[in-house]
Amino acid sequence: MSGSDVKAGAAAKPPVTIVIAGTVAEVALDSGPLNLVNKELLRALNKALTALAARDDIRCVILHGGSARAFCAGSDINEFAHLRHDASEHKILFEDMVLRQLASLPMPTIAAIDGPALGGGLELALACDLRVSRAGVALGLTESRLGGLAGSGSVRLTRLIGPARAKQMLFTGETVTDEQALTWGLVNRIVTDGTALAGARAMAAVIAARGPLSNRLAKELVAAAQDLPLDAALSSSTVAQQKIFSGEDLHEGVAAFFAKRPPAFKGK
Repeated sequence: MSGSDVKAGAAAKPPVTIVIAGTVAEVALDSGPLNLVNKELLRALNKALTALAARDDIRCVILHGGSARAFCAGSDINEFAHLRHDASEHKILFEDMVLRQLASLPMPTIAAIDGPALGGGLELALACDLRVSRAGVALGLTESRLGGLAGSGSVRLTRLIGPARAKQMLFTGETVTDEQALTWGLVNRIVTDGTALAGARAMAAVIAARGPLSNRLAKELVAAAQDLPLDAALSSSTVAQQKIFSGEDLHEGVAAFFAKRPPAFKGK
């Protein structure tokens, strides 16, 4: 290996980085100026999510676009040329697995969208629990413009904003305005002053100050409300409530309330 090869290798950036600040983890995408979804990015993101899923000390995760111009502008279509009958094997299944991994993280997650989130990029954001967007940023499932399809994005979008609005976005491939995104529930907050990342950090700080066990169980119950029959979901809520009363955090919260001090939750 030559000296120039060593230098080039040392300068190479990983496509995904994790920064831990207290009990909040920030996952930054760094796959070029548009953060295109390719195999390298998916492998790195999958590795990062696997590591975070095992962390009991993390109370909130923020996914953002790093220093790129886009949060994520979608799939790298240069990879499409050789994908036909074996697309599931080489792209679809693995990409879906990574999105499921993101959606199933046990702690609350926030997508901080400071640049366009298009196609597969918006699908990444939809796999997060919450979305904070900077004003004027383009958001859309634009695959139909190329004759493509947002697979898991179609399902998650419909559950989030309803079938009629989801069909409008999918059929036209058009981006939505800030007002539409907020009114439809596509995003939770539009930041007009500063960055979406700063807005997401402020939201994450509030979430991290709340009961971590409570938030993890709340995430499970919201999923149960969507995925299970009513009686089964209500049974899950009974089990979750018992975990809260059997644990330490609720009793610490009550003691802190009467003592007029901040609670010291342990996630137990």
